[in-house]
Amino acid sequence: MLAERPRARRYPFKAKIELTDLQSETQIAEQTGNLSLYGCQVQTTKTLPVGTAVWLRILHQGGSFEAHGRVANIRPQTGIGILFTNVEGKHQIVLEKWIAELRDTAKSHSPLSHK
Repeated sequence: MLAERPRARRYPFKAKIELTDLQSETQIAEQTGNLSLYGCQVQTTKTLPVGTAVWLRILHQGGSFEAHGRVANIRPQTGIGILFTNVEGKHQIVLEKWIAELRDTAKSHSPLSHK
């Protein structure tokens, strides 16, 4: 099975994340490594098989984002990639706000922005 490629730019993003395997109810509490509009990387040594359906909650600066997703890839020593599969409207707004903030931060730190 080929690893899925991100559909959108991923931004470095450190936040607490809680994952629950929907079949086994195994829970993982870790940290994200990056975030995009379609998924995130979870820094963990505890892996779930590719394709595993999960429920997740990301906690960041007093806000929270919740969604259903699935494990898209496993990267040894790095963690697992999660693809968001179902995001409700209010959580989509939170995600888009976080991405906009990350995009603005990335632009302000770009060498091109200091000309």
